[in-house]
Amino acid sequence: MAERPEQIERILSGDNKAFEEFVRQHQRLVSHIVFRMVPNDEDRKDLCQDIFLKAHQSLAGFRNESRLSTWVGRVAYNRCLNHLEKKRVPLFEDLCPEGETVDSVIGQSTPPDEYAEHQDLAVRLRHEINNLPPQYRAVVSLYHLDDMTYKEIGEITQLPEGTVKSYLFRARKLLKERLTAKYRAEEL
Repeated sequence: MAERPEQIERILSGDNKAFEEFVRQHQRLVSHIVFRMVPNDEDRKDLCQDIFLKAHQSLAGFRNESRLSTWVGRVAYNRCLNHLEKKRVPLFEDLCPEGETVDSVIGQSTPPDEYAEHQDLAVRLRHEINNLPPQYRAVVSLYHLDDMTYKEIGEITQLPEGTVKSYLFRARKLLKERLTAKYRAEEL
């Protein structure tokens, strides 16, 4: 087992500045997970604070078996699942059959009219991502927004790598189905 990072040792010894830096380093990751999994705006801020409190309380148990960001992501993911279970929000795992993916790549030299169309598509896509089941939202966000690997996402969510791939595939398929059902092909 590797030695704990110096930052953790400083936090455990009561260094508040080290904890503030810890929060700054992981704030984006925690926010992405919370904002993609928890639909209620009022609960999100409290949940983010709760996650960092839980992380602080649990830091002594960090065994350096994974990256610190992966560990923090796992804390956030588990707290979100616990929150959703308490709120009795259903988690659906198998919503759709497998299929194609949604392409959302926008070129750097896009003309203004095409850029506006792509922005409109991006708004529609974000709306549909927010309507995905929490586990799908989390996987899509971690993969596309935080550029995490399947393995890292699996460590955070405690899902096998194959399940992560399957969730990502199903989420993309569901997004495509929802978008094509709501909008004509020429609008996409």
